[in-house]
Amino acid sequence: MSTSIRSGSANTYDASLRNILLRQADLATMQDKLTSGKKIVQASDDPTGAANAERAMTRISRIAADQRALSAQKDTITQAESTLGDITDALQSFRALVVSAGNGANTSSDRQTIALQLKGLRDQIFAMSNQKDTNGQPLFGALGSASEPFVGPQATAPDYTFKGLPGTTATTTASIPSALDGNAAFMLTPSSDASYNITNSNPATQLTASKVTITDSSLVTDSAYQISNILVVAGSATGLNTVTYDMVETKADGTRVPTTGVTSMGTTDYTISGSDIPITLPGLSLTLTGTPNATAPDTISVTPNASIFSVLDNAIKDIGSASTNTTAAQAVSQALGNIDIGMARVSAVRGQAGDLLNRADSISSNQDQRSIQLQADKSSAEDLDMVSAISQFQTQQTGYSAALQSYAQVQKLSLFNYIS
Repeated sequence: MSTSIRSGSANTYDASLRNILLRQADLATMQDKLTSGKKIVQASDDPTGAANAERAMTRISRIAADQRALSAQKDTITQAESTLGDITDALQSFRALVVSAGNGANTSSDRQTIALQLKGLRDQIFAMSNQKDTNGQPLFGALGSASEPFVGPQATAPDYTFKGLPGTTATTTASIPSALDGNAAFMLTPSSDASYNITNSNPATQLTASKVTITDSSLVTDSAYQISNILVVAGSATGLNTVTYDMVETKADGTRVPTTGVTSMGTTDYTISGSDIPITLPGLSLTLTGTPNATAPDTISVTPNASIFSVLDNAIKDIGSASTNTTAAQAVSQALGNIDIGMARVSAVRGQAGDLLNRADSISSNQDQRSIQLQADKSSAEDLDMVSAISQFQTQQTGYSAALQSYAQVQKLSLFNYIS
């Protein structure tokens, strides 16, 4: 019987001690949670919740990295858009000077002075086209380019080239391009822009040329043309004439293809309005106004402008070298038309830059919203409900105190205490 009593007393002591230790551990765990403010102190507390919190934290970090990259891209596009604005202002100043060069009161010396001013503006525009961002990357490098994407003027055609890969990277849900397409902004294409420089080797010419227009873009190439031996022949009836001329086509690779006896409007007779002389080129047309010079033959060159820089250089050269009001008027008229073509290119790319900046703002806003949602998900998975936790802590503290008191009472259940 005494053995049974001793066994029961030992079990009671062990059970009381185990209870105290468990409550002490629970109380310590709750203290850790209250101190950290997290209900998951270690992954074993809630493996599923810990995994959810880790995923949310990873996505938040990724969004933060994307936002930093987007901010850098936005800064670059903002700088590029501002630079295009400065280029537009410089082109407008260039255009105003070209208009002033057309004043009939100007002398050759006056036009040369204006040409020097135009050269200064051209140098500014070319320098801005090769401008770099704060990281030393070209603002107009497109999909990739040399450190200076635009090279020129060069002795051989084309006089200016774009040393890069045209185009821009695709906009994603987290990024925009980090550079604008300089090829689209500054380089010209004959089949779409129809920007040509027309000159006459005869300084005493009375002929002026209209703007070149596209009649069939599929036939237009990068070729240059030289027109000579222009002849207007009386037709079969009054008011009807036939225009003939010789033409030499110089292809982009330098190959020359002469054509003799080309008729501008076919072999039949056509009515010529006043003294207009129609000229037909492959996929192109233009009109000459005036009378061909019989003693000093007119030789007209029609050359495609490779870039807006080519337009500016040709305007400077033609205005500075104009010896008569007729040649000056031709140079001014031609320059104004080509400058407007180039400015349309610059404006279009500037508009694209504005669109990219709007997209960047939209992307940034969406990413901020995603980050807020992920923060909420992370908080839901790991943050502690402080009111509930304090109540639970107090309950555990009361239970621990009761366990200590009960253990103290159990210790008194001894035969020796009873005898005494």
